[in-house]
Amino acid sequence: MAQYELLLPKMGESVAEATVIKWVKQIGDTIDLDDTVLEIATDKVDSEVPSPVAGKLVKQLFAADEVAQVGDVIAIIETESKASPEEKEPAAAVTEGKEETIPGLEQLPEEKPAEVQADFSSTDRFYSPLVKSIASQENISVQELDSIKGSGADGRLNKDDLLSYIANRTGNKINAAPAEATPQQQPVAEVKTSPAPAAVPSKTSTTSVSGGDEIIEMDRMRKLIADHMVMSKTTSPHVTSFVEADVTNMVLWRNKVKNTFEKRENEKITFTPIFVEAVAKAIKDFPMINVSVNGTQIIKKRDINIGMAAALPSGNLIVPVIKNADQLNLVGLTKAVNDLAVRARTSKLKPDETQGGTFTLTNVGSFGNVMGTPIINQPQVAILAVGSIKKKPAVLETEHGDVIAIRHMMFLSLSYDHRVVDGSLGGMFVRRVADYLENWDFNREI
Repeated sequence: MAQYELLLPKMGESVAEATVIKWVKQIGDTIDLDDTVLEIATDKVDSEVPSPVAGKLVKQLFAADEVAQVGDVIAIIETESKASPEEKEPAAAVTEGKEETIPGLEQLPEEKPAEVQADFSSTDRFYSPLVKSIASQENISVQELDSIKGSGADGRLNKDDLLSYIANRTGNKINAAPAEATPQQQPVAEVKTSPAPAAVPSKTSTTSVSGGDEIIEMDRMRKLIADHMVMSKTTSPHVTSFVEADVTNMVLWRNKVKNTFEKRENEKITFTPIFVEAVAKAIKDFPMINVSVNGTQIIKKRDINIGMAAALPSGNLIVPVIKNADQLNLVGLTKAVNDLAVRARTSKLKPDETQGGTFTLTNVGSFGNVMGTPIINQPQVAILAVGSIKKKPAVLETEHGDVIAIRHMMFLSLSYDHRVVDGSLGGMFVRRVADYLENWDFNREI
């Protein structure tokens, strides 16, 4: 018998830790190759950890709701094969020739954070190994750490909190190892709320009150969404501008090409990739809408990465990101939109696929709403909501005079951060998106 150490796999360049949600396999259970052993969660995405070996689970090293670092041993699996001294990676034979990362390969980072010299036994506050490492490198004492306010669950101090504190203390930008601090990782950009290992596990439950009302505990994702929305409203002064667009040509064009497109590409073309294309074009015309704010600094983004809000079966929302959307044609955008939407609904998104967005699009029309006032997805400065498309009588100007005709009309509403986006920029941007949709070429080839 040999024992295999199942390690927490790498889940993306910017992901250093994950929370154990639940163990699918219990101690003593038989595990087949690629069986899901446990479910984990990062800040935005839930994932499954499969086993690269077959055997029996003999030890669980992290309980539900505890936080593990990438590379930590999270479970011990007893296998039938005998381990040879040279056999360092049991999954090598199984994964040879495959490009995708499977738990068991590249199990440990090349460099471990330096050992912390400070004595943390004198404090009852929880600090992750990453926070301890950064504190050690910056010569921050335990007493000083205890005085820093944390934005995580139960006041937990996370990496972003510490980097912000160091930047304010020194007046210089800090480039901390092992994780690189980027403008999108500043506290103004994103608040992480991973539960602390010492916290008492909270399970979703319902309680009857007075025989009628129920008290329902928020699940983990709903708590993250709640924290992120409150943070956004307290960070950015929200302003919303509205435009009504005549999208008749766009609707008729899509009706004309959708069957041919599906047969040729084996993909359904919806309105969403059309909206994404129009937004990407408008961002190129008004690049100052594609920015973020870090203190008194405006960070102008080079890439146009458009997030699209997607509703999950649980009722929660997630925002997968189409990277470099301006570089994709309509076919590429359609495939990207469909792929991300399907994997979002089936919890198959990778953590990196929900990060790095520079602008967000949400389709409130899919719920029958004609317009909305969406909340900005920090650290971005604007979010566009598109409403449902309705047939309405509208006045058309013709060479023979004005006429009333039945047209396909839609409202667009742009919420923007009034710290850096004034009404002129916000109004012109949403008007430009509407112009691209209204002037759609009915004879366009795809």
